[in-house]
Amino acid sequence: MSRLFNPFDGGRRTRRVEPRSTNELLSQFTDLQGIPLTTPPTPDTGDDETSTRRGRQRVNQATAPRQGPREPGRGWAAVDAARRAPVYKATTAEVGGLFPLLASNGVPAIGARLGYDTQSGGAFYVHPTEWVLRGMVTNPNLVVFGEPGRGKSSTVVALMLRMMLFGVRSLISGDVKGEYTPLLRSLGITPIALGRGSPHRLNALDLGPLRARWNTWNAERQNEELTGILARWTRLLTALAEAQGYSPTVTDELVLSTVLRRLVGAADGYSELRPITIPQVVAQLADPDDDLWQATRFASHRQFVDHTRQITDALSNLVVGPLSGLFDEPTNFDLDWDAPVQSMDLSLLRSRGDQAIAVALTCLGSWSSMITDLQDDGGADGGVRIVVRDEVWRQMRLGLRAVQAVDSDLRLSRAERKIQLLVMHKPSDLLSVGAAGSQEVSIAKDLLALCSSRILLGQSTRVGDELAEELGLSEREQAVITGWAMEGQGRALWKLENRPGMKIQTVLSATEKTIFDTNAGLRENPIPPAETTPDQRNGTRPPLAPVDTNSTPSPAPTTATAPGW
Repeated sequence: MSRLFNPFDGGRRTRRVEPRSTNELLSQFTDLQGIPLTTPPTPDTGDDETSTRRGRQRVNQATAPRQGPREPGRGWAAVDAARRAPVYKATTAEVGGLFPLLASNGVPAIGARLGYDTQSGGAFYVHPTEWVLRGMVTNPNLVVFGEPGRGKSSTVVALMLRMMLFGVRSLISGDVKGEYTPLLRSLGITPIALGRGSPHRLNALDLGPLRARWNTWNAERQNEELTGILARWTRLLTALAEAQGYSPTVTDELVLSTVLRRLVGAADGYSELRPITIPQVVAQLADPDDDLWQATRFASHRQFVDHTRQITDALSNLVVGPLSGLFDEPTNFDLDWDAPVQSMDLSLLRSRGDQAIAVALTCLGSWSSMITDLQDDGGADGGVRIVVRDEVWRQMRLGLRAVQAVDSDLRLSRAERKIQLLVMHKPSDLLSVGAAGSQEVSIAKDLLALCSSRILLGQSTRVGDELAEELGLSEREQAVITGWAMEGQGRALWKLENRPGMKIQTVLSATEKTIFDTNAGLRENPIPPAETTPDQRNGTRPPLAPVDTNSTPSPAPTTATAPGW
Protein backbone atom coordinates (compact mmCIF):
# COMPACT_ATOMS: atom_id res chain seq x y z
CA MET A 1 0.00 0.00 0.00
CA SER A 2 1.39 3.44 -0.97
CA ARG A 3 0.65 7.02 0.01
CA LEU A 4 0.40 10.19 -2.06
CA PHE A 5 2.47 13.04 -0.64
CA ASN A 6 2.17 16.71 -1.62
CA PRO A 7 5.24 18.81 -0.62
CA PHE A 8 3.27 22.06 -0.98
CA ASP A 9 0.53 21.39 1.53
CA GLY A 10 2.59 21.93 4.67
CA GLY A 11 3.76 18.32 4.91
CA ARG A 12 0.28 16.91 5.36
CA ARG A 13 -0.08 13.37 4.01
CA THR A 14 -3.10 12.45 1.97
CA ARG A 15 -5.24 9.41 2.41
CA ARG A 16 -3.87 5.95 1.62
CA VAL A 17 -4.14 4.87 -2.03
CA GLU A 18 -5.02 1.25 -2.71
CA PRO A 19 -2.70 -0.21 -5.42
CA ARG A 20 -4.34 -1.54 -8.54
CA SER A 21 -4.52 -5.30 -9.02
CA THR A 22 -2.56 -7.18 -11.65
CA ASN A 23 -5.65 -7.83 -13.77
CA GLU A 24 -6.47 -4.14 -13.67
CA LEU A 25 -2.98 -3.14 -14.76
CA LEU A 26 -2.81 -5.70 -17.57
CA SER A 27 -6.22 -4.64 -18.86
CA GLN A 28 -4.90 -1.15 -19.58
CA PHE A 29 -2.37 -2.14 -22.27
CA THR A 30 -3.17 -1.31 -25.90
CA ASP A 31 -4.57 -3.64 -28.52
CA LEU A 32 -2.83 -4.36 -31.82
CA GLN A 33 -4.07 -1.06 -33.29
CA GLY A 34 -2.43 1.00 -30.56
CA ILE A 35 -5.75 1.92 -28.90
CA PRO A 36 -5.98 1.49 -25.12
CA LEU A 37 -8.48 -1.10 -24.03
CA THR A 38 -9.40 1.08 -21.05
CA THR A 39 -8.50 4.50 -19.79
CA PRO A 40 -5.94 4.52 -16.98
CA PRO A 41 -7.73 5.49 -13.78
CA THR A 42 -6.68 8.44 -11.70
CA PRO A 43 -5.35 7.44 -8.26
CA ASP A 44 -7.99 7.66 -5.59
CA THR A 45 -7.41 10.92 -3.69
CA GLY A 46 -10.67 10.89 -1.79
CA ASP A 47 -12.69 12.81 -4.38
CA ASP A 48 -16.21 11.29 -4.41
CA GLU A 49 -16.69 11.97 -8.13
CA THR A 50 -13.38 10.29 -9.00
CA SER A 51 -14.11 7.32 -6.76
CA THR A 52 -17.53 6.85 -8.33
CA ARG A 53 -16.07 6.99 -11.85
CA ARG A 54 -13.38 4.44 -10.96
CA GLY A 55 -15.92 2.09 -9.47
CA ARG A 56 -17.75 1.89 -12.82
CA GLN A 57 -14.62 0.69 -14.70
CA ARG A 58 -14.22 -2.90 -15.78
CA VAL A 59 -11.22 -4.60 -14.25
CA ASN A 60 -11.44 -7.93 -16.04
CA GLN A 61 -10.37 -6.92 -19.54
CA ALA A 62 -8.81 -9.23 -22.12
CA THR A 63 -5.01 -9.24 -22.06
CA ALA A 64 -2.76 -9.05 -25.11
CA PRO A 65 -3.25 -11.95 -27.59
CA ARG A 66 -0.89 -14.92 -27.40
CA GLN A 67 0.39 -14.34 -30.93
CA GLY A 68 0.59 -11.13 -32.88
CA PRO A 69 1.03 -10.42 -36.60
CA ARG A 70 3.43 -12.68 -38.50
CA GLU A 71 5.73 -11.40 -41.24
CA PRO A 72 8.25 -13.26 -43.45
CA GLY A 73 11.70 -13.30 -41.91
CA ARG A 74 10.49 -11.85 -38.62
CA GLY A 75 9.28 -13.16 -35.33
CA TRP A 76 6.00 -12.28 -33.66
CA ALA A 77 5.15 -10.00 -30.79
CA ALA A 78 1.99 -9.77 -28.77
CA VAL A 79 2.28 -5.97 -28.74
CA ASP A 80 3.21 -4.11 -31.92
CA ALA A 81 6.07 -1.94 -30.71
CA ALA A 82 6.30 -0.16 -34.07
CA ARG A 83 3.28 1.97 -33.16
CA ARG A 84 3.51 4.55 -30.42
CA ALA A 85 1.63 3.43 -27.34
CA PRO A 86 0.29 5.67 -24.56
CA VAL A 87 2.35 6.15 -21.42
CA TYR A 88 0.92 4.85 -18.17
CA LYS A 89 1.87 5.77 -14.67
CA ALA A 90 2.01 3.41 -11.71
CA THR A 91 3.20 3.55 -8.14
CA THR A 92 6.40 1.86 -7.00
CA ALA A 93 4.36 -0.86 -5.30
CA GLU A 94 2.66 -1.71 -8.60
CA VAL A 95 5.84 -1.62 -10.70
CA GLY A 96 7.68 -3.75 -8.16
CA GLY A 97 5.10 -6.45 -8.49
CA LEU A 98 5.22 -6.60 -12.30
CA PHE A 99 8.98 -6.17 -12.87
CA PRO A 100 9.89 -9.87 -12.29
CA LEU A 101 7.72 -10.78 -15.30
CA LEU A 102 10.15 -9.02 -17.65
CA ALA A 103 12.93 -11.06 -19.34
CA SER A 104 16.12 -10.02 -21.11
CA ASN A 105 18.98 -11.69 -22.96
CA GLY A 106 21.85 -12.85 -20.78
CA VAL A 107 24.70 -12.11 -23.23
CA PRO A 108 25.79 -8.90 -24.97
CA ALA A 109 24.88 -8.32 -28.62
CA ILE A 110 28.40 -8.75 -29.95
CA GLY A 111 29.94 -11.47 -32.06
CA ALA A 112 28.35 -14.11 -34.28
CA ARG A 113 24.57 -14.19 -34.29
CA LEU A 114 23.81 -17.88 -33.88
CA GLY A 115 20.07 -17.96 -33.24
CA TYR A 116 17.65 -16.70 -30.64
CA ASP A 117 16.90 -17.08 -26.96
CA THR A 118 13.51 -18.77 -26.69
CA GLN A 119 12.88 -17.32 -23.24
CA SER A 120 13.43 -13.65 -24.05
CA GLY A 121 12.83 -13.82 -27.82
CA GLY A 122 16.02 -11.82 -28.41
CA ALA A 123 18.84 -12.66 -30.79
CA PHE A 124 21.67 -14.74 -29.32
CA TYR A 125 25.25 -13.72 -30.06
CA VAL A 126 28.43 -15.70 -29.41
CA HIS A 127 31.95 -14.33 -28.92
CA PRO A 128 33.92 -16.40 -26.35
CA THR A 129 36.87 -14.00 -26.11
CA GLU A 130 34.55 -11.04 -25.50
CA TRP A 131 32.83 -13.05 -22.78
CA VAL A 132 36.23 -13.45 -21.09
CA LEU A 133 37.04 -9.73 -21.41
CA ARG A 134 33.67 -8.79 -19.93
CA GLY A 135 34.14 -11.11 -16.95
CA MET A 136 31.27 -13.43 -17.90
CA VAL A 137 33.54 -16.50 -18.09
CA THR A 138 37.09 -17.29 -16.99
CA ASN A 139 38.30 -18.94 -20.21
CA PRO A 140 37.19 -18.98 -23.88
CA ASN A 141 37.00 -22.77 -24.27
CA LEU A 142 33.76 -24.51 -25.21
CA VAL A 143 32.54 -28.10 -24.89
CA VAL A 144 29.63 -29.52 -26.89
CA PHE A 145 27.57 -32.50 -25.74
CA GLY A 146 24.75 -34.06 -27.73
CA GLU A 147 23.34 -37.27 -29.12
CA PRO A 148 23.92 -38.01 -32.82
CA GLY A 149 21.41 -36.16 -34.98
CA ARG A 150 20.69 -33.40 -32.46
CA GLY A 151 22.68 -30.75 -34.37
CA LYS A 152 26.18 -30.80 -32.85
CA SER A 153 28.02 -30.50 -36.15
CA SER A 154 25.73 -27.84 -37.61
CA THR A 155 26.02 -25.73 -34.46
CA VAL A 156 29.83 -25.96 -34.49
CA VAL A 157 30.09 -25.26 -38.23
CA ALA A 158 27.67 -22.32 -38.01
CA LEU A 159 29.75 -20.85 -35.18
CA MET A 160 32.99 -21.19 -37.17
CA LEU A 161 31.46 -19.76 -40.34
CA ARG A 162 29.96 -16.72 -38.68
CA MET A 163 33.01 -15.97 -36.54
CA MET A 164 35.00 -15.58 -39.77
CA LEU A 165 33.43 -12.17 -40.25
CA PHE A 166 35.14 -11.09 -37.03
CA GLY A 167 38.61 -12.17 -38.12
CA VAL A 168 38.56 -15.48 -36.21
CA ARG A 169 40.12 -18.37 -38.16
CA SER A 170 39.49 -22.03 -37.45
CA LEU A 171 41.46 -25.26 -37.55
CA ILE A 172 39.77 -28.66 -37.42
CA SER A 173 42.48 -30.77 -35.81
CA GLY A 174 41.27 -34.10 -37.08
CA ASP A 175 37.91 -34.46 -38.86
CA VAL A 176 37.19 -38.08 -37.99
CA LYS A 177 33.98 -38.42 -40.04
CA GLY A 178 34.60 -35.83 -42.76
CA GLU A 179 31.69 -33.68 -41.56
CA TYR A 180 33.50 -30.38 -42.04
CA THR A 181 34.76 -31.02 -45.59
CA PRO A 182 31.58 -29.63 -47.33
CA LEU A 183 32.10 -26.28 -45.59
CA LEU A 184 35.71 -26.02 -46.77
CA ARG A 185 34.84 -26.93 -50.33
CA SER A 186 32.01 -24.39 -50.35
CA LEU A 187 34.56 -21.74 -49.35
CA GLY A 188 36.91 -22.83 -52.13
CA ILE A 189 39.37 -24.53 -49.74
CA THR A 190 40.73 -28.04 -50.29
CA PRO A 191 41.05 -29.97 -46.99
CA ILE A 192 44.08 -32.15 -46.33
CA ALA A 193 43.03 -35.81 -46.33
CA LEU A 194 45.15 -38.50 -44.67
CA GLY A 195 44.62 -42.21 -45.11
CA ARG A 196 43.79 -44.79 -47.74
CA GLY A 197 44.45 -43.56 -51.29
CA SER A 198 45.63 -40.09 -50.24
CA PRO A 199 49.10 -38.90 -51.36
CA HIS A 200 49.44 -36.56 -48.38
CA ARG A 201 52.01 -37.27 -45.69
CA LEU A 202 52.47 -35.44 -42.40
CA ASN A 203 55.72 -35.53 -40.47
CA ALA A 204 54.75 -35.50 -36.79
CA LEU A 205 58.20 -33.98 -36.06
CA ASP A 206 57.93 -31.27 -38.70
CA LEU A 207 59.79 -28.03 -37.96
CA GLY A 208 57.32 -25.87 -39.86
CA PRO A 209 58.07 -22.13 -39.76
CA LEU A 210 60.76 -22.67 -37.11
CA ARG A 211 63.39 -23.68 -39.65
CA ALA A 212 62.84 -20.63 -41.87
CA ARG A 213 63.04 -18.16 -38.97
CA TRP A 214 65.95 -19.78 -37.18
CA ASN A 215 68.68 -17.48 -38.57
CA THR A 216 66.65 -14.35 -37.78
CA TRP A 217 66.74 -14.99 -34.00
CA ASN A 218 69.53 -14.39 -31.54
CA ALA A 219 71.06 -17.25 -29.56
CA GLU A 220 68.81 -16.68 -26.55
CA ARG A 221 65.65 -16.79 -28.65
CA GLN A 222 66.90 -19.87 -30.51
CA ASN A 223 67.51 -21.75 -27.29
CA GLU A 224 64.08 -20.77 -25.92
CA GLU A 225 62.17 -21.85 -29.02
CA LEU A 226 64.11 -25.08 -29.46
CA THR A 227 63.62 -26.07 -25.83
CA GLY A 228 59.86 -25.69 -26.24
CA ILE A 229 59.79 -27.69 -29.49
CA LEU A 230 61.89 -30.53 -28.06
CA ALA A 231 59.67 -30.74 -24.98
CA ARG A 232 56.58 -30.96 -27.22
CA TRP A 233 58.14 -33.69 -29.35
CA THR A 234 59.23 -35.66 -26.28
CA ARG A 235 55.67 -35.57 -24.90
CA LEU A 236 54.34 -36.70 -28.27
CA LEU A 237 56.70 -39.68 -28.59
CA THR A 238 56.12 -40.83 -25.01
CA ALA A 239 52.36 -40.56 -25.56
CA LEU A 240 52.64 -42.64 -28.74
CA ALA A 241 54.71 -45.24 -26.88
CA GLU A 242 52.15 -45.32 -24.09
CA ALA A 243 49.46 -45.95 -26.71
CA GLN A 244 51.27 -49.23 -27.52
CA GLY A 245 50.94 -50.39 -23.92
CA TYR A 246 54.36 -49.28 -22.61
CA SER A 247 54.59 -46.67 -19.87
CA PRO A 248 57.79 -44.60 -20.47
CA THR A 249 60.09 -43.72 -17.57
CA VAL A 250 61.90 -40.47 -16.87
CA THR A 251 65.04 -42.11 -18.25
CA ASP A 252 63.21 -42.80 -21.50
CA GLU A 253 62.21 -39.14 -21.68
CA LEU A 254 65.83 -38.06 -21.15
CA VAL A 255 67.03 -40.41 -23.89
CA LEU A 256 64.38 -39.18 -26.34
CA SER A 257 65.19 -35.54 -25.62
CA THR A 258 68.89 -36.19 -26.19
CA VAL A 259 68.27 -38.05 -29.44
CA LEU A 260 65.98 -35.33 -30.77
CA ARG A 261 68.47 -32.58 -29.92
CA ARG A 262 71.28 -34.43 -31.70
CA LEU A 263 69.22 -35.23 -34.79
CA VAL A 264 67.91 -31.69 -35.24
CA GLY A 265 71.44 -30.27 -35.17
CA ALA A 266 71.20 -28.33 -31.92
CA ALA A 267 74.35 -30.01 -30.61
CA ASP A 268 76.35 -28.64 -33.56
CA GLY A 269 76.25 -25.02 -32.46
CA TYR A 270 72.72 -24.10 -33.62
CA SER A 271 73.99 -23.25 -37.10
CA GLU A 272 71.04 -24.72 -38.99
CA LEU A 273 68.23 -27.06 -37.98
CA ARG A 274 67.84 -30.33 -39.82
CA PRO A 275 64.43 -31.95 -40.50
CA ILE A 276 63.94 -35.26 -38.72
CA THR A 277 61.39 -38.07 -38.84
CA ILE A 278 60.25 -40.83 -36.49
CA PRO A 279 62.23 -43.56 -38.38
CA GLN A 280 65.43 -41.61 -37.67
CA VAL A 281 64.61 -41.57 -33.94
CA VAL A 282 63.95 -45.33 -34.02
CA ALA A 283 67.29 -45.94 -35.79
CA GLN A 284 69.21 -43.96 -33.17
CA LEU A 285 67.54 -45.89 -30.33
CA ALA A 286 68.11 -49.28 -31.97
CA ASP A 287 71.78 -48.68 -32.81
CA PRO A 288 73.21 -45.86 -30.66
CA ASP A 289 76.74 -44.59 -31.21
CA ASP A 290 79.21 -44.28 -28.36
CA ASP A 291 78.56 -40.59 -27.83
CA LEU A 292 74.83 -41.19 -27.32
CA TRP A 293 74.95 -43.92 -24.69
CA GLN A 294 77.79 -42.16 -22.86
CA ALA A 295 75.93 -38.81 -22.91
CA THR A 296 72.87 -40.48 -21.35
CA ARG A 297 75.09 -42.06 -18.61
CA PHE A 298 74.70 -45.73 -19.51
CA ALA A 299 77.48 -48.14 -18.60
CA SER A 300 77.63 -49.78 -22.03
CA HIS A 301 76.05 -50.05 -25.46
CA ARG A 302 74.27 -53.23 -24.40
CA GLN A 303 72.75 -51.61 -21.31
CA PHE A 304 71.41 -48.74 -23.43
CA VAL A 305 69.82 -51.09 -25.96
CA ASP A 306 68.30 -53.34 -23.29
CA HIS A 307 66.81 -50.43 -21.36
CA THR A 308 65.30 -48.67 -24.42
CA ARG A 309 64.12 -51.84 -26.18
CA GLN A 310 60.45 -51.46 -25.24
CA ILE A 311 60.10 -47.81 -26.21
CA THR A 312 62.04 -48.54 -29.41
CA ASP A 313 59.62 -51.32 -30.33
CA ALA A 314 56.62 -49.13 -29.46
CA LEU A 315 57.79 -46.35 -31.78
CA SER A 316 58.70 -48.90 -34.47
CA ASN A 317 55.04 -49.86 -34.71
CA LEU A 318 54.37 -46.38 -36.09
CA VAL A 319 56.74 -47.12 -38.94
CA VAL A 320 55.62 -50.66 -39.81
CA GLY A 321 52.11 -50.76 -38.24
CA PRO A 322 48.72 -49.52 -39.46
CA LEU A 323 49.97 -45.91 -39.60
CA SER A 324 53.05 -46.67 -41.68
CA GLY A 325 53.61 -44.10 -44.37
CA LEU A 326 51.42 -41.42 -42.80
CA PHE A 327 53.52 -39.81 -40.07
CA ASP A 328 56.99 -41.22 -40.74
CA GLU A 329 57.82 -39.31 -43.95
CA PRO A 330 58.52 -35.61 -44.62
CA THR A 331 55.47 -33.38 -44.91
CA ASN A 332 54.55 -32.98 -48.59
CA PHE A 333 51.89 -30.27 -48.43
CA ASP A 334 51.59 -26.64 -47.38
CA LEU A 335 48.60 -25.28 -45.50
CA ASP A 336 47.26 -21.86 -46.40
CA TRP A 337 47.30 -20.30 -42.94
CA ASP A 338 45.67 -17.14 -44.30
CA ALA A 339 42.53 -19.14 -45.18
CA PRO A 340 39.58 -18.64 -42.82
CA VAL A 341 39.44 -22.38 -42.00
CA GLN A 342 41.65 -25.42 -42.47
CA SER A 343 40.95 -29.08 -41.82
CA MET A 344 42.68 -32.42 -41.50
CA ASP A 345 40.27 -35.06 -42.85
CA LEU A 346 40.81 -38.47 -41.20
CA SER A 347 37.70 -40.18 -42.56
CA LEU A 348 39.87 -42.40 -44.79
CA LEU A 349 41.57 -43.85 -41.70
CA ARG A 350 38.45 -45.50 -40.31
CA SER A 351 39.29 -48.81 -41.96
CA ARG A 352 42.53 -48.98 -39.95
CA GLY A 353 40.79 -49.09 -36.57
CA ASP A 354 40.11 -46.85 -33.60
CA GLN A 355 43.69 -46.93 -32.34
CA ALA A 356 44.98 -45.67 -35.68
CA ILE A 357 42.56 -42.74 -35.51
CA ALA A 358 43.56 -42.02 -31.90
CA VAL A 359 47.27 -41.97 -32.80
CA ALA A 360 46.53 -39.76 -35.79
CA LEU A 361 44.60 -37.31 -33.58
CA THR A 362 47.53 -37.20 -31.15
CA CYS A 363 50.05 -36.50 -33.91
CA LEU A 364 47.80 -33.88 -35.48
CA GLY A 365 47.15 -32.22 -32.14
CA SER A 366 50.84 -31.83 -31.40
CA TRP A 367 51.72 -30.76 -34.94
CA SER A 368 48.90 -28.25 -35.37
CA SER A 369 49.52 -26.75 -31.94
CA MET A 370 53.19 -26.13 -32.73
CA ILE A 371 52.56 -24.82 -36.24
CA THR A 372 49.80 -22.43 -35.22
CA ASP A 373 51.87 -21.14 -32.30
CA LEU A 374 54.76 -20.28 -34.59
CA GLN A 375 52.53 -18.96 -37.36
CA ASP A 376 50.56 -16.64 -35.09
CA ASP A 377 53.75 -15.51 -33.35
CA GLY A 378 55.11 -14.48 -36.73
CA GLY A 379 52.34 -11.96 -37.20
CA ALA A 380 50.53 -13.68 -40.08
CA ASP A 381 47.17 -12.85 -38.53
CA GLY A 382 47.75 -11.98 -34.88
CA GLY A 383 44.17 -12.90 -34.10
CA VAL A 384 42.17 -15.54 -32.31
CA ARG A 385 41.88 -19.05 -33.71
CA ILE A 386 39.23 -21.69 -33.01
CA VAL A 387 40.69 -25.20 -32.69
CA VAL A 388 37.99 -27.86 -33.10
CA ARG A 389 38.81 -31.19 -31.47
CA ASP A 390 36.15 -33.62 -32.61
CA GLU A 391 35.77 -36.84 -30.59
CA VAL A 392 38.72 -35.84 -28.41
CA TRP A 393 38.01 -38.80 -26.11
CA ARG A 394 39.55 -41.07 -28.76
CA GLN A 395 42.88 -39.32 -28.33
CA MET A 396 42.71 -39.34 -24.53
CA ARG A 397 42.18 -43.12 -24.47
CA LEU A 398 45.83 -43.52 -25.48
CA GLY A 399 46.99 -42.93 -21.92
CA LEU A 400 47.95 -40.45 -19.24
CA ARG A 401 50.28 -38.36 -21.39
CA ALA A 402 47.64 -37.93 -24.08
CA VAL A 403 45.20 -36.67 -21.44
CA GLN A 404 47.85 -34.32 -20.05
CA ALA A 405 48.48 -32.92 -23.54
CA VAL A 406 44.82 -31.96 -23.95
CA ASP A 407 44.75 -30.55 -20.43
CA SER A 408 47.79 -28.38 -21.20
CA ASP A 409 46.25 -27.00 -24.40
CA LEU A 410 43.07 -26.02 -22.55
CA ARG A 411 44.96 -24.29 -19.76
CA LEU A 412 47.06 -22.25 -22.20
CA SER A 413 44.16 -21.19 -24.44
CA ARG A 414 44.05 -17.59 -23.20
CA ALA A 415 47.81 -17.10 -23.42
CA GLU A 416 47.92 -18.61 -26.91
CA ARG A 417 44.83 -16.73 -28.14
CA LYS A 418 42.95 -19.91 -28.98
CA ILE A 419 39.39 -21.09 -28.43
CA GLN A 420 39.56 -24.82 -27.81
CA LEU A 421 36.25 -26.44 -28.83
CA LEU A 422 35.73 -30.02 -27.65
CA VAL A 423 32.99 -32.09 -29.28
CA MET A 424 31.69 -35.17 -27.44
CA HIS A 425 28.56 -37.28 -27.10
CA LYS A 426 28.24 -37.68 -23.33
CA PRO A 427 30.21 -37.18 -20.09
CA SER A 428 30.98 -40.89 -19.80
CA ASP A 429 33.29 -40.45 -22.80
CA LEU A 430 35.70 -38.80 -20.37
CA LEU A 431 35.35 -41.64 -17.88
CA SER A 432 36.39 -44.22 -20.47
CA VAL A 433 39.93 -42.85 -20.90
CA GLY A 434 41.25 -45.03 -18.07
CA ALA A 435 40.43 -47.31 -15.17
CA ALA A 436 38.01 -46.13 -12.50
CA GLY A 437 39.78 -43.88 -10.02
CA SER A 438 42.87 -43.55 -12.22
CA GLN A 439 44.79 -40.32 -12.76
CA GLU A 440 43.65 -40.24 -16.38
CA VAL A 441 39.98 -40.20 -15.39
CA SER A 442 40.59 -37.62 -12.69
CA ILE A 443 42.28 -35.21 -15.12
CA ALA A 444 39.71 -35.89 -17.84
CA LYS A 445 36.82 -35.00 -15.52
CA ASP A 446 38.59 -31.75 -14.62
CA LEU A 447 38.65 -30.79 -18.30
CA LEU A 448 35.02 -29.70 -17.99
CA ALA A 449 36.09 -27.03 -15.51
CA LEU A 450 38.52 -25.70 -18.16
CA CYS A 451 35.61 -25.14 -20.56
CA SER A 452 33.60 -22.22 -19.21
CA SER A 453 30.95 -22.43 -21.94
CA ARG A 454 28.94 -25.66 -22.19
CA ILE A 455 26.61 -26.31 -25.13
CA LEU A 456 24.21 -29.08 -24.13
CA LEU A 457 22.02 -30.44 -26.92
CA GLY A 458 19.33 -33.09 -26.62
CA GLN A 459 20.14 -36.15 -24.50
CA SER A 460 18.40 -39.19 -23.12
CA THR A 461 17.30 -39.21 -19.49
CA ARG A 462 20.25 -41.35 -18.40
CA VAL A 463 22.81 -39.05 -20.00
CA GLY A 464 20.91 -36.05 -18.69
CA ASP A 465 21.45 -37.38 -15.17
CA GLU A 466 25.19 -37.62 -15.87
CA LEU A 467 25.35 -34.06 -17.15
CA ALA A 468 23.37 -32.77 -14.19
CA GLU A 469 25.80 -34.42 -11.79
CA GLU A 470 28.99 -33.36 -13.58
CA LEU A 471 27.94 -29.77 -14.38
CA GLY A 472 25.71 -29.05 -11.39
CA LEU A 473 22.54 -28.50 -13.41
CA SER A 474 19.25 -27.70 -11.73
CA GLU A 475 16.20 -29.90 -12.24
CA ARG A 476 14.72 -27.37 -14.65
CA GLU A 477 17.92 -27.20 -16.70
CA GLN A 478 18.08 -30.98 -16.83
CA ALA A 479 14.47 -31.09 -18.00
CA VAL A 480 15.37 -28.72 -20.84
CA ILE A 481 18.05 -31.12 -22.11
CA THR A 482 15.92 -34.27 -21.92
CA GLY A 483 12.67 -32.63 -23.03
CA TRP A 484 12.64 -29.41 -25.02
CA ALA A 485 16.05 -29.96 -26.67
CA MET A 486 14.97 -33.41 -27.90
CA GLU A 487 12.03 -32.00 -29.84
CA GLY A 488 14.06 -30.39 -32.62
CA GLN A 489 17.55 -30.03 -34.09
CA GLY A 490 19.75 -27.15 -33.03
CA ARG A 491 18.09 -26.75 -29.63
CA ALA A 492 20.57 -26.48 -26.78
CA LEU A 493 20.99 -25.31 -23.23
CA TRP A 494 23.90 -22.86 -23.17
CA LYS A 495 25.47 -22.86 -19.73
CA LEU A 496 28.10 -20.20 -19.00
CA GLU A 497 29.83 -21.34 -15.79
CA ASN A 498 27.49 -20.68 -12.84
CA ARG A 499 25.00 -18.52 -14.74
CA PRO A 500 21.48 -19.83 -15.32
CA GLY A 501 21.20 -21.85 -18.51
CA MET A 502 19.76 -20.27 -21.66
CA LYS A 503 17.44 -22.09 -24.07
CA ILE A 504 18.96 -21.30 -27.47
CA GLN A 505 17.65 -22.30 -30.89
CA THR A 506 20.31 -22.28 -33.60
CA VAL A 507 18.94 -20.91 -36.87
CA LEU A 508 20.39 -21.98 -40.22
CA SER A 509 19.84 -20.37 -43.60
CA ALA A 510 18.75 -22.44 -46.60
CA THR A 511 22.35 -22.44 -47.89
CA GLU A 512 23.72 -23.55 -44.55
CA LYS A 513 21.15 -26.34 -44.23
CA THR A 514 22.36 -27.75 -47.55
CA ILE A 515 26.04 -27.54 -46.65
CA PHE A 516 25.70 -28.81 -43.09
CA ASP A 517 23.51 -31.78 -44.03
CA THR A 518 25.20 -34.75 -42.30
CA ASN A 519 22.37 -37.07 -43.37
CA ALA A 520 22.90 -36.54 -47.10
CA GLY A 521 24.45 -40.00 -47.51
CA LEU A 522 21.31 -41.67 -46.15
CA ARG A 523 19.05 -40.23 -48.81
CA GLU A 524 18.23 -41.99 -52.04
CA ASN A 525 19.61 -39.12 -54.13
CA PRO A 526 22.46 -37.62 -52.11
CA ILE A 527 23.60 -34.08 -52.81
CA PRO A 528 26.54 -33.94 -55.26
CA PRO A 529 29.89 -32.98 -53.74
CA ALA A 530 30.85 -29.32 -53.78
CA GLU A 531 33.74 -29.79 -56.23
CA THR A 532 31.38 -30.65 -59.10
CA THR A 533 30.49 -28.05 -61.68
CA PRO A 534 27.44 -25.77 -61.31
CA ASP A 535 25.66 -27.70 -64.07
CA GLN A 536 26.15 -30.95 -62.19
CA ARG A 537 25.00 -29.41 -58.92
CA ASN A 538 21.79 -28.05 -60.50
CA GLY A 539 21.79 -25.37 -57.87
CA THR A 540 21.50 -27.79 -54.96
CA ARG A 541 24.65 -26.68 -53.18
CA PRO A 542 25.57 -23.06 -53.89
CA PRO A 543 29.11 -22.20 -52.87
CA LEU A 544 29.60 -19.60 -50.19
CA ALA A 545 31.22 -16.31 -51.05
CA PRO A 546 34.89 -16.07 -49.96
CA VAL A 547 35.40 -14.30 -46.68
CA ASP A 548 37.89 -11.42 -46.59
CA THR A 549 39.49 -12.05 -43.22
CA ASN A 550 42.02 -9.22 -43.72
CA SER A 551 39.36 -6.55 -43.49
CA THR A 552 38.63 -4.98 -40.14
CA PRO A 553 35.24 -6.09 -38.83
CA SER A 554 32.71 -3.49 -37.88
CA PRO A 555 32.45 -2.94 -34.13
CA ALA A 556 28.68 -2.77 -34.35
CA PRO A 557 26.72 -5.96 -33.63
CA THR A 558 26.40 -7.72 -36.96
CA THR A 559 24.65 -10.89 -37.95
CA ALA A 560 27.52 -13.08 -39.07
CA THR A 561 25.68 -15.58 -41.22
CA ALA A 562 25.80 -17.01 -44.67
CA PRO A 563 23.65 -15.42 -47.40
CA GLY A 564 19.97 -16.14 -47.17
CA TRP A 565 19.12 -15.50 -43.53
